[in-house]
Amino acid sequence: MFEKFIDYLRFEKRFSEHTLTAYQNDLKQFAEFLDFKSETEAYEIKSSTIRSWIVQMIDSGLKNKSVNRKIASLRTYYRWLRKEGINSTSPMQKIQGPKNEKRLPVFAKESDLASEKLDGVFTSTFEGIRDELMFELFYQTGIRLNELIELKEKDFNHNQIRVLGKRNKERIIPISQTLSNKFQSYLNLKHKQIGETSHLFVLPNGNKLYSVLVYRKINYYLGLTTSLDKKSPHVLRHTFATHMLNNGSGLETLKDLLGHANLSATQIYTHNSFAKLNAIYSQAHPRGHNK
Repeated sequence: MFEKFIDYLRFEKRFSEHTLTAYQNDLKQFAEFLDFKSETEAYEIKSSTIRSWIVQMIDSGLKNKSVNRKIASLRTYYRWLRKEGINSTSPMQKIQGPKNEKRLPVFAKESDLASEKLDGVFTSTFEGIRDELMFELFYQTGIRLNELIELKEKDFNHNQIRVLGKRNKERIIPISQTLSNKFQSYLNLKHKQIGETSHLFVLPNGNKLYSVLVYRKINYYLGLTTSLDKKSPHVLRHTFATHMLNNGSGLETLKDLLGHANLSATQIYTHNSFAKLNAIYSQAHPRGHNK
C-alpha cells in the first residue's frame, strides 16, 4: 500500500524525488517500529501507538524538527487512506508533535562574500567558471539546491531566470547584469567544450550535476571565504534572504523570490535583520547603548 501512496505523491502531487525519498524513509521507519506482519494492520493503528513512536524517536535523540517531519509524512499518508476510502477515520486527528526548536538561519557576513574576497577563489577552467556561476547564483537569487540542478539552458534569459520550485510552482527571478555576463561566459565555454545540453549545469562529460557534488563544492568555497561551521547551498539561500532584508527588501517581495508558499516561512529572517537594526540603534542613539 505504501507503494501506491508514493505513486500518488509522484504522479498526482508531483513531489520531487528528494521529497519522495523522505516520505519513503519515514514510512519505512514507522513500519519497522510497528513490526506488523501485514500492511492491513496499519489501518487499525491507534493514536496511542503513534504517540509511542514519537516518544521513541525523541528518546533516541532525534531533533523535534525531524520528528515533526515524520509526523507530517504519516499525516499525509492517513489523509490519502481516507481519500481512497480505505480508512473512515485517522489516528492522526489526536496527534500533536513536539514544538520545533527556534533556530535562527545561519548566514555569511556581507564582507565575507565581497567580490574582492572571492577574487582568485575560482579557477579559469570550465569547472571553475561553472562553480563560480553556481556560487553566485545561490547567493544572488536564493535558489534551492534541487532547483539549481534542474535548471535548463532555456531557463536563462539575459536579465532573468525561470525557476521551477516545489510542486512545480514556477517563478521568475531577476538577475544583475554582472551575473548575466557570467551566465553568457559560462554558456559560451560550455558550448565550445561540451556542446549544447538540456541542463544548464553539467559535468565535463556533459552529464547532469548531482546534489552531493554541488553540496561539496559550495562547502569547499564557503570554507575559503568564511569561518562558518555550517557551509552549504542552503546557507547561501539564508544569506541571500538576510542580506536582502538588511538592505531594504520587503517581506512580500522576498517571499516571492524565495518561492515560499506563505509569509510565515519568510518571517524567520526578520530576526536576523532586527538584530542588525538593534546593533545600529545601540551605536547611533545617544541613549541607545549601555553606559
